[in-house]
Amino acid sequence: MGRACGAQAGGTAQYTRRSITFRAARRQGCPDGRQNSAMHLKPYESVDGVPFTAMREDIVRARGRPRSEERNGVGLTALDYGGVVYRFQDGGRLEEITARARALHLGTVAVPFASLAAFVRAGDDAAFERAGFLVSPRYGIAFVPGESCWVTALARHCLPQWEAMGA
Repeated sequence: MGRACGAQAGGTAQYTRRSITFRAARRQGCPDGRQNSAMHLKPYESVDGVPFTAMREDIVRARGRPRSEERNGVGLTALDYGGVVYRFQDGGRLEEITARARALHLGTVAVPFASLAAFVRAGDDAAFERAGFLVSPRYGIAFVPGESCWVTALARHCLPQWEAMGA
């Protein structure tokens, strides 16, 4: 199936339109609450009610046509809906969900994005950094602490690829 999960040999991570999206987020700040103001995460299970068992067709059926659909540098197809991007393997398996989020909700705990790096470092002894991302095995997320409001939730099978990347 080739490489997947956003991790790429050589110590880099590539995401569809990542730099464009992050530049826009810096200009605009976090969303104003009308779109994806919070990510509700059950680590490795679901994001905002979308299970990691969902297939590409399920997302398109539920959300309609994406704003754009592109293949990224690690062989994943990204469906971009503006405030959320779903990445799939060629077979339709969901790998990652990236969303704008002012806060990350983990059960009854709500963590503002501005505090997310400190929360992860305090609560996940196995957290590590790769290609500018802080990756949390405990919470199943990867994000760039200095890039406001974008959080990527990972499918469990993606974690070894992130760990294998050079530090």
